Amino acid sequence: MKIVIIGFGGMGSYHSTLLKEYAKDGDLELCGIYDIDPERVKAAKEQGIKAYASPEEIWNDKNVDAVLIATPNDVHEEYVEAAAAAKKNIICEKPIACNSAQAERMYNAAEKAGVVFEVHQNRRWDDDYLTVKNIIAQGKIGDTYRIESRVMGANGIPGAWRKEKKRGGGMMLDWGVHLIDQILLAVPSKVESLFCEYSYIYGEEVDDGFDLLINFENGVKSRIIVATDCFRPMARWQVYGTQGTATIQSWDLSGGITCDAATENTHIEGIRAGNGFTRTMAPRTGNSVQEYELPIVHAEPFAFYKNFVAACEGRENALIRREQVLRVFRLMEAAERSAAENVVIKEKI
Repeated sequence: MKIVIIGFGGMGSYHSTLLKEYAKDGDLELCGIYDIDPERVKAAKEQGIKAYASPEEIWNDKNVDAVLIATPNDVHEEYVEAAAAAKKNIICEKPIACNSAQAERMYNAAEKAGVVFEVHQNRRWDDDYLTVKNIIAQGKIGDTYRIESRVMGANGIPGAWRKEKKRGGGMMLDWGVHLIDQILLAVPSKVESLFCEYSYIYGEEVDDGFDLLINFENGVKSRIIVATDCFRPMARWQVYGTQGTATIQSWDLSGGITCDAATENTHIEGIRAGNGFTRTMAPRTGNSVQEYELPIVHAEPFAFYKNFVAACEGRENALIRREQVLRVFRLMEAAERSAAENVVIKEKI
């Protein structure tokens, strides 16, 4: 299959690097790019990549099987609809749209044209997430009842257009779309209620972070925190179970699992805590706990691209499905209402 990247900025050029490596397997080849910025066109040509002069040139090229759209969020829809009309299969960077209504129209256009349309939810294949998902599914810490997911940095909102609301900026659409997708896949239950707070530390018109609490019908609670003003980040994942706790500190997969190993003879020593004494909050030590290394799960290399090609060839179903993507949008929109009105949203999602 031959694919063209539309938008050769940060994510577009990143995809070009991955696609060149993946092309060694022989079933997906980058055959060109299109960008409205002359400097990016120049950069592509310097790398030996063909630059199309217009979108119409791509649509009319019968050798092009698919496009990968990596433009700012507000113009995803027009490119998706044009690509679908030209019978090109489509990968679109996340978020595919600025709201659920746009996303619905895009899926309708792709389904009407009979083309494959997948959003690049690449963080479904992050090793840290796959490891957490496995810990939960395998009951490594008993029954999981609380999941904390954090992404924290101190660099503010990146880029220019990501600071503009009309262009789909803000951290909820940038990172929330990934982290919510991960949680919804990890917890096999409907959402019962949620509460969200946005932060505007840098004074932009879009959120520079958020704190989202989700209650699921099965009793699991999740907390998702994104911050762009945190110079000392907390653990990437903290997962609580009835028999233990798992921590993944960062994307380097540092951390571990501590499980209850208490016996009838276990004695917990109290400690001096500040100006007081506590046995309740004293650390568990000795024979009362068992320490384990994280059972690391590694993603299959190029898993997203492989599934996209297989879906286009009719060998597999697309892994990132319409109903999953729209569910994430519904939750993000509920979170936005919660933050704006400072209320708990009780809504089955």
